[in-house]
Amino acid sequence: MQNKVLVWDLTLRIFHCLLVAAFFVAYISEDDWLTVHVWAGYLVAGLLVFRVIWGFIGSQYARFASFICPVSQSKAYLMALVEHKAKRYLGHNPAGSLMIVLLLISLLLIVLSGLALYAADQNAGPLAGMISSTYEHFWKEVHEIVVNFTVVLIGIHIAGVIVESWVHGENLVRSMCHGYKNSEQQD
Repeated sequence: MQNKVLVWDLTLRIFHCLLVAAFFVAYISEDDWLTVHVWAGYLVAGLLVFRVIWGFIGSQYARFASFICPVSQSKAYLMALVEHKAKRYLGHNPAGSLMIVLLLISLLLIVLSGLALYAADQNAGPLAGMISSTYEHFWKEVHEIVVNFTVVLIGIHIAGVIVESWVHGENLVRSMCHGYKNSEQQD
């Protein structure tokens, strides 16, 4: 019998679910329900702050030190994956590590551009009065570009989870739900 290892702690799993929900709500509400959109964006901002803190003080596999690696290592992992020689990782693999970093940066850019747009368009939010309405179009374009880029990243992330699950014969979605992975490679 294989030993189970807690890889994704409850706090990280709740963070992930809330982040997915907040992003989805913000994405579908956009201009139609501005108040809902703004509050979903604030939730994303708060979750990002939490994730950065948890990346330093959280459980072993949640800490950035356990998975952040050079881009070259991520590229090498992807090449090994194409060659069907990819090593299985208990925590995040190097490609997953790169994706987490890209998603966190992209989400931060969404929040910052959203705050700037909210200030320019509505003269509201924490940046109210600091950004002229003459920049509204610029911030709207930046915000939409970064959101669309993030949607592409999310698609790649989901595809990566599917491929990784298939290659290593384990259901990563189920593992993310309960937090555990088998400690040994499944054959």
